[in-house]
Amino acid sequence: MNFTRWSARLPGTQRRAAARNDTTVSPDRRGESRSETSVPAARTEQLTDEPPPVPAVDDLPVRDVLDRVPALVALVHGPDHRIAYVNDAYTAAFGVRPLGERAREALPELAELGLFPLLDQVQRSHRPRTLKSRKAPDGRSYTFTCTPVTEGEDSGVLVFATDVTDHAEAAERLRASERSQRETAVTLQRSLLPQELEQPDDLRIAATYHPGGTEAAVGGDWYDVITLGGGRTALVIGDVMGRGVRAAAVMGQLRTAVRAYARLDLPPHEILQLLDGLAAEIDPNQIATCVYAIHDPNEGRLVYASAGHLPILVRDESGTVHRADEPTGPPLGTGGWLHASGSVPLAPGSTAVLYTDGLVERRNQDLDEGIAALERALAGARGTPQVICDRLVRSAGVTPEHDDDVAVLVLQHPARTGPEHDLFRNAALELLGGVEAAPRARAFASGVLTSWRFPTDLHDLGVLAASELVANSLQHGTPPMRLRLRRTDRRLIIEVTDGDDHLPRRRRAEPADESGRGIAIVATIASGWGSRRTPGGGKAVWCEFALPRP
Repeated sequence: MNFTRWSARLPGTQRRAAARNDTTVSPDRRGESRSETSVPAARTEQLTDEPPPVPAVDDLPVRDVLDRVPALVALVHGPDHRIAYVNDAYTAAFGVRPLGERAREALPELAELGLFPLLDQVQRSHRPRTLKSRKAPDGRSYTFTCTPVTEGEDSGVLVFATDVTDHAEAAERLRASERSQRETAVTLQRSLLPQELEQPDDLRIAATYHPGGTEAAVGGDWYDVITLGGGRTALVIGDVMGRGVRAAAVMGQLRTAVRAYARLDLPPHEILQLLDGLAAEIDPNQIATCVYAIHDPNEGRLVYASAGHLPILVRDESGTVHRADEPTGPPLGTGGWLHASGSVPLAPGSTAVLYTDGLVERRNQDLDEGIAALERALAGARGTPQVICDRLVRSAGVTPEHDDDVAVLVLQHPARTGPEHDLFRNAALELLGGVEAAPRARAFASGVLTSWRFPTDLHDLGVLAASELVANSLQHGTPPMRLRLRRTDRRLIIEVTDGDDHLPRRRRAEPADESGRGIAIVATIASGWGSRRTPGGGKAVWCEFALPRP
């Protein structure tokens, strides 16, 4: 193979033989000129001011240059890529390669790197192509540049491989560090979320969280489920604006505050008022959206308040999806706003979804379009809450590379039938007041608990608790009064409501006191007790007993 014919036509390497013959004197001729003159060499150096001659690029032999460069160089020609040349660096890396052989058999290292399709493309298009940072069989990483070369009607490709092993290893160390930081960030985020969701008696609940993107920055999405007692459940979901550890820290403080405020058993809008003031104190420059909702199985509704958050979606038993749009106040941390509570039906057989904006918001799509798409996905979603969670996330196209955090909370109010339905019962009695109210309440409670086939000890405790709560309401409350008994598969709940909004408190009665022991007795015999103000004015006092496991 004539390498001179197949030398690469790089800038500055074209031979201009004719020009050099006209302007350059051969070495022999230069010797003759020096002999004909009577000026010695030293004298000549003194008489001329010109620097000594330097060889031009055109005078350098191409093969000698390519043999000495540290990069790997190979030259192939023809449609079957026959080897025309490999330099010393290539031979040192992969061994001696026979010239004239087909590169697919003689250069197996290029085949392992998938370089031959690129050679074909370069030969067809006559344009250079680059393949960045590929690891070769010798364990080092190279960046390959394939340049077309031509000689007459023949065409070939010059393969130039630069060793980038140090850069590749540094990049891999950087990627490993970023992965480690991201894993730490995700662990921090997940540790701030509930490790295990509380499961109320009347609801089935599931939640999912997907961290956004591949960045190490943490998001501020959170959710929680809080059992309030008396069969009621609080559900909350929120999103702190921005990313980073600061957003996660604010999120953790707000979530902790929600759990503390929830124990006060306040209406949703009052919880948001408290959170609004706290958010402004934590960081005036940080705002957050939030939805706080309460489910009461006796009412069959979801009462909620929203601070700039996306609307709750509820699918009823027939499959129709309702959007709870109003009322919505500004985000937490803005201040100067009185939040209000609204409600949406949540009858048996219904499913509700609370979510953050990462599920429905896209840069190339209007937010309403994203919510409408979520409504359509919810309308066709069936199965357990966890199955619905996963289906909604998939329908929204959420992937590990998604650029925003996603939190979804799904709750179902199942429609129970058969033996399971018998484990969920309700009974209520209107108390008209007077001396006969207490005996009537005791008789009613005794009859109901007997019909529910409670064991004798639990029956007697339930009657005693109902009697004490009714007596307390008769003494300190005002009409209308009601006694309600409710059983689930896990507990017995006794609740008395009246028209007075002063909440009872447990206190230590003195030996000579004739009253003040009712709440203390209830707190002693029951698994838990509490009180809250009712929306229409008045209060509700409740206690509950854990049922023995079957």
